[in-house]
Amino acid sequence: MSTTTPLADPVQESATPRRLPGAVAWLLWLARRLGLALLTLWLVSVLVFVATSALGDPVRAILGREYNSNPGRVAELEALLNTDQPLPMRYLSWLGNLLTGDAGISLANQQPVASLISSNVLNTFVLVLLSAIVMIPLAFGVAMISAGFRRRRPDSIIQTILLTLAGLPEFVIGILLVALFSTTVFTILPAVTINIPGRSPWSKPEAMILPVATLTLAVAPYVSRIVRASLLEVIDSDYVELARLKGVPENVVMRKHALLNAIVPGVQVIALQLAWLAGGVVVVETLFSYPGIGLQLVDSVRNHDVPMVQALSMIIAAVYVVVNLIADVVSILLTPRARTAIAA
Repeated sequence: MSTTTPLADPVQESATPRRLPGAVAWLLWLARRLGLALLTLWLVSVLVFVATSALGDPVRAILGREYNSNPGRVAELEALLNTDQPLPMRYLSWLGNLLTGDAGISLANQQPVASLISSNVLNTFVLVLLSAIVMIPLAFGVAMISAGFRRRRPDSIIQTILLTLAGLPEFVIGILLVALFSTTVFTILPAVTINIPGRSPWSKPEAMILPVATLTLAVAPYVSRIVRASLLEVIDSDYVELARLKGVPENVVMRKHALLNAIVPGVQVIALQLAWLAGGVVVVETLFSYPGIGLQLVDSVRNHDVPMVQALSMIIAAVYVVVNLIADVVSILLTPRARTAIAA
């Protein structure tokens, strides 16, 4: 008598695989994002090193006419910059030192790069932070006012002003502010930031007004327009209309229903603009002689100070990557559907 093998239950074969615990799924997602961030920084380091090396012989650029008449100085600088080694070996040596906190020796000042840029990094951080503190509530407030008066005269006026500011480069905005408040019309604010040795630039608050105002006016229009578009999309949704039908006041609808659901696109564009500030601050700091990493980067390029240019470029790139990483995490935390997708 033959025995028949029982058929497999197709329901059991197609059972859903076990899900990872929520904490493990979040850790894996965060590990992937950190890995991508580190990969981006590594690629930037390669580009920065190759770009600074492709500009020509830095020793010849530094010494100029003394290159042929001062062989001792040539040998000293070649040993300092490792220009006598192949490019891959020079890159690995530079990257290894950078990872240990050694950014090299400044060719212009003969001092460690890390000690020279530490105070300027703090100055730029304060400038960007103050600009963000002013810009974020201003941009959201303008967006809410514009969305509340959509397709009416106040909305048209606000959008015209925002488009005009968005079309102006930051140095043009800065020059206009200097002309308005420091030279011809009103002489109430200093046109440049006078850096007193041993004192921080924000010790004179009036010297911070024009740089902060320039950065704010250069960035706020983009944020405000994106937030306004998101608000208009949310305002036309069914749940906002239902809140109105229930008799909820319009200001409460805008603040608690529309704004909270439009904040995620605002976080993304704020992150992009703050990351832009890390690089765009170069022009503003140069215009106002503000002692930050932007002005220091310009001076380093003029002096052919290769270690300083490399270190400052990596700092700007690291700020850009870190700000975008934080924005991704905040956006995920504010989006229930995204949180569920990661946990699944």
